Amino acid sequence: MGLHEFIQGLNNLETIDRAPGYFKYQQHTVAAHSFRVAEIAQMLGDIEEVAGNKIDWQMLYEKSLNHDYTERFIGDIKTPVKYATHELREMLADVESSLTNNFIENEVPKEFQDRYKRRFSEGKDDTLEGKILSVADKLDLIYESYGEIQKGNPSEVFLDMFQESLKTIKKFNELASVKYFIKKILPDLFKGEFSNRDKLQKVAWDILIEG
Repeated sequence: MGLHEFIQGLNNLETIDRAPGYFKYQQHTVAAHSFRVAEIAQMLGDIEEVAGNKIDWQMLYEKSLNHDYTERFIGDIKTPVKYATHELREMLADVESSLTNNFIENEVPKEFQDRYKRRFSEGKDDTLEGKILSVADKLDLIYESYGEIQKGNPSEVFLDMFQESLKTIKKFNELASVKYFIKKILPDLFKGEFSNRDKLQKVAWDILIEG
């Protein structure tokens, strides 16, 4: 028993599409998403640190890099399905947890098991690093959905994703990194001309500024 299956799982994540079942101009995989979230979390961590807040960088990198690794077991389930009922959400979480524990016990050497239990546990907790992960995850989804809307994708699901991601980020508006995003980064998203630009900008301002 070594860590071969862990490495193999990284290849599996490259085959799992984000937002399955919807037409997309650009495909995104769970592997690519995990990398982007880690990069965004690093950026947000820098902002927090410059603002005077202490970052546990090991925990931040572990949380962001591994936050969706367990999707290799059940895939990326459509959000409307995943959250259809509280009972279904709990059932899916139980299945994922069971498969993850089985993987760790059978494929990870004992001397490393505690580390992987920590890495594969829910990372979006009340620590600063957990909050940064929550924001980074939704920031990546904002840019994914924005890209589809900008290209003229007619599916309303991407506007829904855009709105819901902003609403989640709004919940963390006490963070220095969220304040920085709203003031310094978000305005750049609406530069340039595309058909839904004004509508998207109004949606963002209504949620983040006036909401």
